[in-house]
Amino acid sequence: MATITKRRWVNKSGDHEAWTVAWTDASGKRHRNQFERKREAEAHRTEVTHQVAAGTFRADAASTTVDDAVKDYLNLLAGRRDRGEHVTEHYFRTVEGQLRNYVAPTEEHRAKQPEKTRIIFEGGVGPVKLSQCTAKVIGDFRDRLRDAGVGVVTTRRIIGSLSRALQNAVGNDLLAANPASNIRVTGKRGEGSKKVVPPSKADLAAALAQATGSLAIRMRLSASAGVRASELYALRWKHVAFNAGELTVDGRVDAYKNEDTTKSTAGLRQVPLSSAMLAELRKWKEAANKSEADDLVFPNSKGGFLDHKNILKRDFRPLLATTAAKAKEGGKKFKPFNWHALRHFAISTWIEAGLQPKTVQTFAGHSSLAVTMSRYAHLFPSDSHRNVMDQISTSIFGDGAQMAHDSVKAL
Repeated sequence: MATITKRRWVNKSGDHEAWTVAWTDASGKRHRNQFERKREAEAHRTEVTHQVAAGTFRADAASTTVDDAVKDYLNLLAGRRDRGEHVTEHYFRTVEGQLRNYVAPTEEHRAKQPEKTRIIFEGGVGPVKLSQCTAKVIGDFRDRLRDAGVGVVTTRRIIGSLSRALQNAVGNDLLAANPASNIRVTGKRGEGSKKVVPPSKADLAAALAQATGSLAIRMRLSASAGVRASELYALRWKHVAFNAGELTVDGRVDAYKNEDTTKSTAGLRQVPLSSAMLAELRKWKEAANKSEADDLVFPNSKGGFLDHKNILKRDFRPLLATTAAKAKEGGKKFKPFNWHALRHFAISTWIEAGLQPKTVQTFAGHSSLAVTMSRYAHLFPSDSHRNVMDQISTSIFGDGAQMAHDSVKAL
């Protein structure tokens, strides 16, 4: 049972008083905390009494902050990264950015960012003691993120990183339970939707007409096999099965040129290639300086991985600018697109060709069918759905439903 006592004393600065909360935890250890105000002491007594009774009291939680938990978690990730334990440099920096830009910002981290892209968010929870870090505190933090204009998807990722940091604190016996584990992030209907609009065939054809060499082949492969840029740069000749007519995707290269497995288990896949694409790849292989099984299909000048940022800056964006200028000269319109849109184009052609959603998911390497449908459902033909319903209706009502459908078409 926690008790509160009042203490008074006099010194040169005058009369003083404070309120002391004393209690014994489940292990028999005595604790004392002092507060300036009685209501603070009473609130603390209620809290520790509940924690001791529920077996969730952790002595270090009163002196350990969320910032400390974040620091411990980042140190853990850094160690795993350095040992090559499934933590890439890209993943580490992404999580570090989420935690240090939003959860527990530090001036040191901000100073490392370019001024133009520096993120200033003052609603973090870094100073909060773990003993005070409740689900409400995390929920309020989530709401501050949303009020600051942070999107649904980004907010979910930030809360996810915070949850993993707090779960690590649980593992270190600093917390009894993770207060962020059940926090949900919701938005308005359609908010955070990732429905895509692929480039038109005319725009892609116009860009390809200006592309040459390795850039042209990489663009055509991306626009037909739907490989991500990170997957494209990891391709080796052993991944191209000329006889079977398919491409195996089983790895990727991150922004820091570290090779790793695909984003998810579903990313491990085989994608069929057209005869034309196979012929172009065969010709490219014959002209390559190195074409052994473990050699890269698209190496840089030194035989290493290509740098995507350099590709965009030096090759792809100038290509789009040239294509736009050519189109303007000819009195035509050209809508520029980003590199990832080549993947969207490939997936849109699979849908147009009539592949089933599950097949599209497999070829695209999406982690679930829900991901495929959330982004590409609007591209699947809707008439077929109505035709199916008409067939069902006809079996029940005879030809009346089909006649009604035909009459609508005639309008």
